[in-house]
Amino acid sequence: MSERQRHRVDLVIYPGFKSLEAIGPLTVFTYANKHLESQGMPAFYDIRVAAAIAGPVVSDTVMTLEAAQRLDPDDLPDTALVAGAHDIEGSMANAQGVIDWVKTSAPRIKRFAALCTGTFFLAEAGLLDGRRATTHWRMSKRLEQRFPAIEVDVDAIFIQQDNLWTSAGVSAAIDLSLAFVERDCGHKLALEVARDLVIFLKRPGGQSQFSADLASQMSQSSAVRRIQAWILDHLETPFTSQELAEEAAMSLRHLTRLFQKETGMSPLEFVERSRLDKARRLLQDTELPLKSIAFRCGFSSDEQLRRTFRKYLSILPTDYRARFSSPN
Repeated sequence: MSERQRHRVDLVIYPGFKSLEAIGPLTVFTYANKHLESQGMPAFYDIRVAAAIAGPVVSDTVMTLEAAQRLDPDDLPDTALVAGAHDIEGSMANAQGVIDWVKTSAPRIKRFAALCTGTFFLAEAGLLDGRRATTHWRMSKRLEQRFPAIEVDVDAIFIQQDNLWTSAGVSAAIDLSLAFVERDCGHKLALEVARDLVIFLKRPGGQSQFSADLASQMSQSSAVRRIQAWILDHLETPFTSQELAEEAAMSLRHLTRLFQKETGMSPLEFVERSRLDKARRLLQDTELPLKSIAFRCGFSSDEQLRRTFRKYLSILPTDYRARFSSPN
C-alpha cells in the first residue's frame, strides 16, 4: 500500500494544546500500524501533525511537538483531529488560523473529530448549531452558555453527528481513536491496541465503557452479542436473571449455558463487570459522589459498589479515584 493509498490522519495542534490529547491518539494509530506490519500487512494510517504554521508547537506541558504539515484547505486528510487546550478560549484567541481552517475544511473532511475542549473550534465555526456535542465536563456549562444553539451532552464519551465527532475530556481522545481503528481495521486490531496500552476499549454506537479484558468477552454469536449490547445500554436499570432471559427470548438455563460457552462467564457476571467498568470511567472523569455513580451504574447502593470494587480490583472506589482520576 503506497502512502497515497493510506488513510491520512492529521492531528491539528496550536500553542497550548493538551499534550496527552496529542500523544494518546498518535500512539493509538501508530500501534495499529505496527500490529498490521507485524502480521505482514501494510500500515493503514498515514499519520501527520499539522498546525497553522509548520514547525515546533509548545503544548500545555514541557513537551514541544513538531508540526510537519501546514494547514491547507486544498490539501485535506481523510480524518482530522483537533486537540483541546486547558485554557481553550485563551488559546483560540491566538489561533485564528485554526478557526478559519476548521470553518472552511471540516465540512469537506470525511471524518472530523474535536477532542475534549477542541469542540469549541467547531462551535466557533458555527458547525455544531442544532447538533448534539460533548466536551470536557468542566467546560460543558461554558459551552452551553457561549453557544446556546448546541445541545450539550455532559455524559457522553463521544458523539457522532454526520462527519463531525466530539469527545469528552482528555483520555476520551484515546477512546475515540480506538473507535476509529475499530471502524477502519476491525474489532480484533482495536482490542490488541487497547491491550497494549492497558486502557478501555470504547465501542462505537454506545455510551457504555468497558475494559479491554471485558471487550475480549464480547461474543461473536449474534444472539449473545445482542443481549450483551442490551445490557450495556441498560446498565443503570436493575434487572433479574429471569428478566434478562425474557429479554433474550430464551430460558434462563439456555441463556446461562450459551453465555458461558461464548464468553466464559455467566450473564450476571458480565452485568457486574460491565457496571464496574462504567463506574471506573465515572470515577476517573467526573467528581460525582459515590452514591450518584452507584445509581448511574445500576448498583443498589454505594456499599454494593464498594463490594464489587473489592471483589474484582481489590481496591476501594475512593482509592481508585485518587490514583486514576484526571487532573483536568
